Amino acid sequence: MRGRESTREKLVLGIETSCDDTSCAIYSSRRGILLHRTAVQLDHARFGGVVPEIASRSHLVTLPPLYDSVMERAGLELDDLAGIGVTNGPGLTGSLLVGLSFAKALSYGSGVPLVGIHHLEGHILANALGGEFDTPAVVLVVSGGHTQLFQVKHIGSYEFLGGTRDDAAGEAFDKIGKLLGLPFPGGPAVEQAARGGAPEAYDFPRALKSTGKCDFSFSGLKTAVRLKVEELGRLSERQIGDVAASAQEAIVDILVRKSLLAVKQAGCPSFYIAGGVAANGRLRERMRTEMEREQIAVSWPPVEYCTDNAAMIACAAYHHLRSGRSDGLDLNTFPRGELVSWNTSGP
Repeated sequence: MRGRESTREKLVLGIETSCDDTSCAIYSSRRGILLHRTAVQLDHARFGGVVPEIASRSHLVTLPPLYDSVMERAGLELDDLAGIGVTNGPGLTGSLLVGLSFAKALSYGSGVPLVGIHHLEGHILANALGGEFDTPAVVLVVSGGHTQLFQVKHIGSYEFLGGTRDDAAGEAFDKIGKLLGLPFPGGPAVEQAARGGAPEAYDFPRALKSTGKCDFSFSGLKTAVRLKVEELGRLSERQIGDVAASAQEAIVDILVRKSLLAVKQAGCPSFYIAGGVAANGRLRERMRTEMEREQIAVSWPPVEYCTDNAAMIACAAYHHLRSGRSDGLDLNTFPRGELVSWNTSGP
């Protein structure tokens, strides 16, 4: 009887509202992601960045019908679920509270176990959505709010190797895009503009490249780009492309250098990228070339699972539940916080 129970399909609901995207997903222990829906907020583009109050209010309106739609399309009732996973930090406090309060209400009304998921663990485990996640591995989490390197000994065991001392790489992309007059979010816009430019046109700085540590710094790059834009004056389309390509190359170059250093120091045979910047085509191209040259296996999630999404949260929650871990209704949010290990005993 116990053997049959352990082989039963487990279905987990994921909820992600850490920033401006509202997302729900259903993860199956047998079939992977069954359904994934994300509602993207468009109101922030006119402000050139995410406005926390607008984001949280939008989640309040969007999350209940999005949840209903996902459950209906999946043909599920609450009682069919083995657990509910929700991002409880880091992120915007108001946005996090909307998702967590909704998840708590579902858990309280149904008795379905609740699991709080660290946003960075979600991004890391987006690489496990396909079923294969080889560990030990080094993972670069690179997004609008984070640029960090971790050694993942196994799922649930994380060692911080290094991170940014100031701005995240994704934030640098956004600010550079704004300096060039490109639409928000800046990452995809800068990448698109860079396709028509020369990456060697301007020699932008690569901070901390020779320190021997797995740390990053992008504030100096932003300043260098601003000064170059001011020097050039009114930019032609060609100049926009050249600045975008040169800035992108500087960001990608230092991400690749530090990732190679982390892999060598950790002695891991596998490397993964996670987070919104993992969707950048130039980063993928350079990372694959350099890692394969060192005979390191490299991978990343599909583009739709690089940015904030509930699929990665549902997947992470499944692994917590599988190990017997869940949270109570006293679970709280946290706007900042390190990713800590919760499973030190092994897979």
